[in-house]
Amino acid sequence: MTKNVLVVEDDEIIQQVLEWRLNSLGYTVCAKAATAEDAITCAREKKPDVVLMDISLKGQTDGIEAAAAIKKLFQLPVIFLTASSREEDLERAKKVHPDGFIVKPFSDTDIRVALKLALADPGQNPPR
Repeated sequence: MTKNVLVVEDDEIIQQVLEWRLNSLGYTVCAKAATAEDAITCAREKKPDVVLMDISLKGQTDGIEAAAAIKKLFQLPVIFLTASSREEDLERAKKVHPDGFIVKPFSDTDIRVALKLALADPGQNPPR
């Protein structure tokens, strides 16, 4: 079954690259958003299986705040996608308990592994 991905990225070129890469990996981009507010609306309306969330977004609300809201409201897995390595961003992101973290520039392998882990059924590998 194809999994639906919400891509939250304010750079249109990166949005397009992500969509192409996700499609080639067998995922469907059900929606794209460029702001935190649009991301929350898309999550509500499109009901994706997972969210790829850039940390730095245009507007007053960043991706960390949007991810926290999406996880709280919709219980969706969120994978951060960022070029930021600022310690304060990493500390804030940790508090959201992301389901993955991809650093730009990224490869298909980075995306594939993060999505497989974020979408893994917790009952698949019971603790020994």
